[in-house]
Amino acid sequence: MSQANTKALNKFIELARYIAANADEQLTLAMLAARVHLSPSRFQRVFKSIFGVSPKKFQQAARSDRFKTLLRDGSDITEAIYAAGYGSSSRVYGQTMHNIGMTPKRYRSGGKGEALTWACRDTALGPILMAATDRGVCFAQFGADCETLQLQLQAEFPQAELQRYQGTSSLQLDQWIDALDAYIQNKQPRPELPLDLQGTAFQIKVWEFLLSLADGDVISYAELAQGIDKPKAARAAASACAANRIAVLVPCHRILRGDGGLGGYRWGLSRKRALLDAERARKTTP
Repeated sequence: MSQANTKALNKFIELARYIAANADEQLTLAMLAARVHLSPSRFQRVFKSIFGVSPKKFQQAARSDRFKTLLRDGSDITEAIYAAGYGSSSRVYGQTMHNIGMTPKRYRSGGKGEALTWACRDTALGPILMAATDRGVCFAQFGADCETLQLQLQAEFPQAELQRYQGTSSLQLDQWIDALDAYIQNKQPRPELPLDLQGTAFQIKVWEFLLSLADGDVISYAELAQGIDKPKAARAAASACAANRIAVLVPCHRILRGDGGLGGYRWGLSRKRALLDAERARKTTP
């Protein structure tokens, strides 16, 4: 990258920091464009090419993050709404609820009021803990043992009502884990389980694209970013994969480095390799 291009990129990075720091303010496109001496239309195109989203959506995401931080820190909900710059409760409920997977009140209290049912079982790839709300699976993670996985679940949803699966609820966690294990062992297709995806709008877009991949297909992070129409957001897409709470069912293991290498995997490279090997075998079996 030339020195001029590097200087221009640094200006936009500095401007992005400014937007994040002033997410509660009314920042017009013209105002922001003037800070980098570009026309509004040119500024919007360049900003989106660098960050993968428009300046407006970038500010909305920063405002949402600030709102959630205020809730976690114990701020009153009304106070947090106005401190984050929403201006009214209708706007925050309309724009933010889908980003945090639950109502602001429940998010602030660590999921208080949310009922999660969980089960932990051994699989061919080691212990897995699966938890679900009445909307679907919101947590499915591998670990060293069930005790450690329970601590991870509690850390994710510290105030939620966590109930161990007893086989009497409408959920079928034992059967779902059996189906997932059969898939891991190459005995049946990936199970189509109901999912409760809880993340930012960008994260959910990444996860939904991964869910659209055919069994056995692999792509790079750059191809993933291209697939969600955010060609400059490969790094952000990688971060969304790292934040995925639902192993295998949201198939982040299908993402490889640009050179074809395995890259990273939240639940260990040996598991990633095993999953890919099984999927390749299925794909080549007539």
